[in-house]
Amino acid sequence: MVDAATLRSRNAAFWTGAAAGWIRHADRQDEIGRPLGAPAMDRVAARPAERILDVGCGCGGTTAELALAVGETGTAVGVDIAEAMVTAARQRFSTRRYPGIRFRAADIETLDVVPGAPFDAAYSRMALMLLADPVAGCTTIRRSLRPGGRLVATVFRDGSVNPWLFATMLGAAPHLGALPPLPVGEEPGPFSFADPVRLTRVLTRAGFTAVTITPCDVTLDAPDEADAVAEWLIEVGPAGAAYRAAPPAGQASARAGAVRLLDRFREPGVGYRLPAGLWLVTALAAGADKPSTAARPPVTYHRQPRQDENR
Repeated sequence: MVDAATLRSRNAAFWTGAAAGWIRHADRQDEIGRPLGAPAMDRVAARPAERILDVGCGCGGTTAELALAVGETGTAVGVDIAEAMVTAARQRFSTRRYPGIRFRAADIETLDVVPGAPFDAAYSRMALMLLADPVAGCTTIRRSLRPGGRLVATVFRDGSVNPWLFATMLGAAPHLGALPPLPVGEEPGPFSFADPVRLTRVLTRAGFTAVTITPCDVTLDAPDEADAVAEWLIEVGPAGAAYRAAPPAGQASARAGAVRLLDRFREPGVGYRLPAGLWLVTALAAGADKPSTAARPPVTYHRQPRQDENR
């Protein structure tokens, strides 16, 4: 098994290379990708004057949404490991329009607490699953919350309920150069928290209580623009850096390969409907300064019908 330090170094290198694609598609990611975080955004219910931490803020769209919710008397702090994305976030969302917004480039796993703590709540859209040492990262989040502060996050469930991720990768990869190592087992990646028992164990070890994990199905609605949709999904995925390094002919072939495998999600003249299976995670920060060593608290697993209409 690869040690945490190696995984952390690999993560930093990956996000340095991936940043360009995320920056290029930031507006599309905010708009089409919003359902991936909408259940958590609704549940965190940020209120005026609150202090909210956005973990894995990327190019800042979710932090801006939180900043609007907390208003001029509140604070929304976005933190991300990719310095280039944080720079882009600052350029996209100025304090002139969002008075309480702040951004910091940092590895959440190596901080004691996030500057600006304590926070009333922490929000995270599809980022916790990408931590090299999730216990360390979640411990920092817990320390950065006031006692009883709430954590609300989304992560992917498993690959079977997120088939478009595989379709994009399998369609593009044969036409590109070497790709980064694909995650194995519990290594950081889209499905590292597919098992809710592991997710519960991580949060409990980090000092969270009252953990609930709810399956949640959403749909990403993308326009009927096959080439553009394929390029977006390739660039924000594991093949993004290899795609940008490929010659134009290789890029065109990669897009065409992805388009072919994504066709089953397309309704001609309407667009793409990409189904995503998530876990909606909620928890409360324990009051101790160190992670709790008590017996695991009761965990609630909810089942809910598929959501065909998303925000």
